[in-house]
Amino acid sequence: MRHNDLEDGERPLRICFFGTYRANYVRNQVIIHGLRSQGAVVYECHAQLWHSVADRVAQASGGWRNPKFLLRVLRAYLQLLRTHTQMPAYDIMLVGYPGQFDVFLGRLLSWWRRKPMALDILMSLHLIAEERGLTKKSPFTGKLIFLLEKIGLKLPDLLIADTPEYQEYYCQKYNLSPKKFKLVPLGVDDRIYFPRPDLHPPTDHFRVLYYGTFIPLHGIETMLRAAALLQDDPTIQFDFYGDGQERKKVEQLAKDIQLKNVHFRGWIDKEDLPGEIAKSHICLGVFGTTKQSLCTIQNKIWEGMMMQRPVITGDADTIRQELAHGQHVYLVDRENPQKLAAGILQLQASSDLRQKLVDNAYIRVQQNRIVALGARLQKILFDRVNQ
Repeated sequence: MRHNDLEDGERPLRICFFGTYRANYVRNQVIIHGLRSQGAVVYECHAQLWHSVADRVAQASGGWRNPKFLLRVLRAYLQLLRTHTQMPAYDIMLVGYPGQFDVFLGRLLSWWRRKPMALDILMSLHLIAEERGLTKKSPFTGKLIFLLEKIGLKLPDLLIADTPEYQEYYCQKYNLSPKKFKLVPLGVDDRIYFPRPDLHPPTDHFRVLYYGTFIPLHGIETMLRAAALLQDDPTIQFDFYGDGQERKKVEQLAKDIQLKNVHFRGWIDKEDLPGEIAKSHICLGVFGTTKQSLCTIQNKIWEGMMMQRPVITGDADTIRQELAHGQHVYLVDRENPQKLAAGILQLQASSDLRQKLVDNAYIRVQQNRIVALGARLQKILFDRVNQ
């Protein structure tokens, strides 16, 4: 181990948080503020490349061939290059999510500074493209994403994943060594998501809340078919907040099966969402069976726990490694509307069970707060710098 002022504790760890990462995405916000909460100095070297989720989908479907987009990419990376030349001295570069393509420039710049580079992978860009059907729309684009991700994941000195399952997936798919990985679970932005004791669920009905992107991994069709099984009970009402590629499809399904207990509320601002969570009796997690769905514990699960609302979600080995059924969350078989409907009925019938979930989950989720995740990640980065 090298002897230096960082090792001696004479100064804080200095990190260059690099890339075209999604600046307001929960993972990136938690990491940046978590590291700063530990006294680390985080310099942001960022350039905006993507305008929205729809923009990323359009480019991954083959739109990247448009010269205007290629010019946008060039401008973004030139901005990163200029910003990096003005960056103060740092100890390690950390490429934010999504950064599998940013590591090519990041590797050159970190080598130039003679510093190690880490990548927070979080989610496989190729897997996302596969599950959203984008690789079928543009097979060549799919092969290109696969190749770039495969090469890109070999460039960093350190790879950060959120679950052992995702780590194993990457190792098998891209022939990577597990020794290159460290695990940092998803965190919850407890600056936004925290208990609201002054807000309460309605007293005239049992409110079931879903929020998020309308994509296959979330299993929204399973939720709607569970709602159909509960339609004879007018006291159970479902509110859906969000948008996404499957929104028209699921809204049409709700019309086709004539759901009267489901209400689509559209997109909701992040600042307004906690209030709606607080005014629900239970929150729905994810019920899809895609690889992505099974490899991670989604943000909405931790957020519901932090908001002190019971969460019912699909069962998976990934979840059971961290959370216990009937203790922290209520788990049901995935893609099984009957089991989901039965779980909702049990939670409706037992306020004691709901309170038990809330109490235990709130204790457990403290490990995923910004400060806790920041401490964990800072130690990982500190150890890598001092190898």
